[in-house]
Amino acid sequence: MKKIQMVDLKSQYEKIREQVNSGIQEVIDTTSFVKGGKVTEFQAELEKYLGVKHVIPTGNGTDALQIALMGLGLKPGDEVITPTFTFIATAEVVALLGLTPVVVDVDMDTFNMSIESVKKAITPKTKAIVPVHLFGQNANMEELLKIAKEHNLYIVEDACQSIGAEYTFSDGRKVKSGCIGNIGCTSFFPSKNLGCYGDGGAIFTNDDDLAAKMRAIANHGMVVRYHHDLIGVNSRLDSIQAAVLLAKLPHLDEYIAARQKAAAYYNKAFASCPKITTPICKDFTTHVFHQYTLKLDASVDRNALQTGLKEKGIPAMIYYPVPLHLQKAYQDPRYKKGDFPVAEKLMDCVLSLPMHTELDEEQLEYITKAVLELI
Repeated sequence: MKKIQMVDLKSQYEKIREQVNSGIQEVIDTTSFVKGGKVTEFQAELEKYLGVKHVIPTGNGTDALQIALMGLGLKPGDEVITPTFTFIATAEVVALLGLTPVVVDVDMDTFNMSIESVKKAITPKTKAIVPVHLFGQNANMEELLKIAKEHNLYIVEDACQSIGAEYTFSDGRKVKSGCIGNIGCTSFFPSKNLGCYGDGGAIFTNDDDLAAKMRAIANHGMVVRYHHDLIGVNSRLDSIQAAVLLAKLPHLDEYIAARQKAAAYYNKAFASCPKITTPICKDFTTHVFHQYTLKLDASVDRNALQTGLKEKGIPAMIYYPVPLHLQKAYQDPRYKKGDFPVAEKLMDCVLSLPMHTELDEEQLEYITKAVLELI
């Protein structure tokens, strides 16, 4: 049996070695390392895949979020709502821009932001909502769009874990994750479902004016060379990373299907275990399983289980052990322990198992048997 890893990028690379290597070699041969043809080509192909008018490649997913908020012209003190159970980058960019992060609780079933919590968090200072499509399935975007319309708010989707997921509206219309709100952002960090071999990210929008503004912001606020109309940053996807992503993008749906197949195996294996709750997928969204995250019963010693799995050569991770409102850097007199009971329960009971495109049945059988023996 192959060594079990949380993410097996080497085995994935072996299957597309020729396309990746030839793409990288082409960049080297042309020496067009920054803003080269591969970036333009990838941008066009991703626009086509997502069905979105504008893709703006960036240096990483965090930059994408920051540029998106800068593009909206928000002012210091404006409030931005985001879930407390997520990776730190979402609140980080809000704070860096002098905006006020307002955190909300999440749903126990989906890990995504609670609609009721969002409604309660809105004040006259609220200007935007940043839903995080955590672990690979979309938040309840139809309800969030209704709230945004009622209160004249922007929606910036954090789709860093959900690229390729599809949202179905009540009228049957289907839209790709990150292309539903005003702006969507994603990351191409190597472990992502569509990952490069370094850092990378992108912004999506159907708004022509916003696209032009964010494209300028990502390029030092410059439209005409050496004429800076906006305060900007320097954030770009390099050509070598674009070449890698061009090799991978045609396989993205295949990668998603492989993850879904592995998740289905896990679900079936754990279905009769009362101590485990497997991921719940809502009818309005597909799940691309960036992570496969279990909820464990309070009777389970999570640390002992994680240690036991490690001893058997099985990695398992805890995403995320400390919610935003309990992080030292984001301590706020408005929030205290106990204010977000769902997130605080999740931080003590979640455990993510290996999830990637190269998991085979032998590995899955070994992992599931080990979990059931140790639990």
